[in-house]
Amino acid sequence: MTTVLKALLQQRHLQTVAAFNREYDRLAKKVDPDLVGYGPKRAQFYRWLSGDLSGLPYPDHCRILQQMFPNWTTAELFEQYSGSPDELRRTQQPALRPISGVPELAGVEAVFSNRLVFLRAMPPQELLKTARKIDMAGLSLNMLCQQYSDSEILRLLENGSVIRCLFLDPNGNSIRSREVEEGHSAGLLTNLTDTNIRTLERVRGRIAADASGSLQIRTYDQPVRFNITIIDSTICIMQPYLPMARGVESPTFVARKSEGTGILEIFAEVFESMWIGAEEGNPR
Repeated sequence: MTTVLKALLQQRHLQTVAAFNREYDRLAKKVDPDLVGYGPKRAQFYRWLSGDLSGLPYPDHCRILQQMFPNWTTAELFEQYSGSPDELRRTQQPALRPISGVPELAGVEAVFSNRLVFLRAMPPQELLKTARKIDMAGLSLNMLCQQYSDSEILRLLENGSVIRCLFLDPNGNSIRSREVEEGHSAGLLTNLTDTNIRTLERVRGRIAADASGSLQIRTYDQPVRFNITIIDSTICIMQPYLPMARGVESPTFVARKSEGTGILEIFAEVFESMWIGAEEGNPR
């Protein structure tokens, strides 16, 4: 038994605990210097490689792994893999040609073939770095929780940003239905989402008392249809959840505020209606 993580590490010649932890520390210096020296111990590391785990690693480890392998979700890294390391390649498709200037598109200015292509073209570090208001709804909200560092989230909050995060309830029926639809083992999306919520709760606990921003977390239990991110009420990133396909494979649409009612305004209304009906925090 082996994992996707082991095959990817073999590609980079990082399959020993010493080599892995050197890379872990190198990335930790960029993400959160407090994590330097806290890479996995030998026994823990080899459980990662074999897949002998009851759930995902601790949130701090997940953050470093996401930086190490930005084209893979943490959950995907711990899926079982039986092929050779050289066979494990993520197919990369070029971004679709951005489109603009067409009135009937209601503000849509770019379309990308999947989420990975979108993230390469418009990385969260650039999209969010000056945001004053961020509204996010979807399943696990990996773009914020695993692809944006705690220190950067804290910087936004201390500078007055308001962040509202709406997760699919990790204890609800809808997330279990989505696990079945995507073909995951039971609990995989549940554990990922719970980990991401706990990560943000920990960040919220570190906000200075005099910080002018806020981080609000709610959950909902409905069939997941869209991943929505709205930045400063001027940019909307919308990604549909396709039947029988993982979320990362979804096409991604980017729209800006337009005259009249456009894509951004429609999904802003969708977000607000979901937010009003959602539950506070992470029910356990």
